[in-house]
Amino acid sequence: LEAKGFKLSRSKTEYLHCRFSADEGGVASEVAIEGAIIPRVERFRYLGSIIQGNGEIDDDINHRIKVGWQKWKNASGVLCDRRIPLKLKGRVYRMVVRPALLYGA
Repeated sequence: LEAKGFKLSRSKTEYLHCRFSADEGGVASEVAIEGAIIPRVERFRYLGSIIQGNGEIDDDINHRIKVGWQKWKNASGVLCDRRIPLKLKGRVYRMVVRPALLYGA
């Protein structure tokens, strides 16, 4: 692959083994690239979501809730101000707080 221009960082690369079924058992094998052993992780972030090896989504949900509260806290100055029109408050909520809750962004 490196001959075609694809360079893989051996120091930053890590892998996740997903065990979605309980009857998988088996021995955990090591993954290596040209003799360098790649570290295994239990969870990582991919396209804004937190993926866990055991198939649960608890970390992803907790992260989205925390981000939503953080955005609400940041926007509460606008949302609680009596001088700002209700229509503008609705727009701020739809553009800032709601996407943070839904997408964790």
